[in-house]
Amino acid sequence: MLVDHQAADVVLLDLTQLNAFADYFIVATSDNLRQAGAILDALAEAMRSRGGKLQAEGDPESGWVMADAGSGVYVHLFSLESRAYYNLEGLWSRAQEIVRIQ
Repeated sequence: MLVDHQAADVVLLDLTQLNAFADYFIVATSDNLRQAGAILDALAEAMRSRGGKLQAEGDPESGWVMADAGSGVYVHLFSLESRAYYNLEGLWSRAQEIVRIQ
């Protein structure tokens, strides 16, 4: 779904063996604010269609939005610059990379 809305370099990290607060991180990059908004809208709609509500922190203008997709899955949507700066993949380098879509 993220790729359908033009998110780039989407990575699924398995954190199940590393911590108790999250099972999976999905990390993706958005090229611009409008695209980030469309991706977040699509995530919110997907959650609504499953009877849930998307809980998000941050703002596309800040370069990083973290959304709780439920069931221990967290989506991190970055601008290109913020993704390089915060380097979540490096921070969680012990996590198993399940999927990478570039």
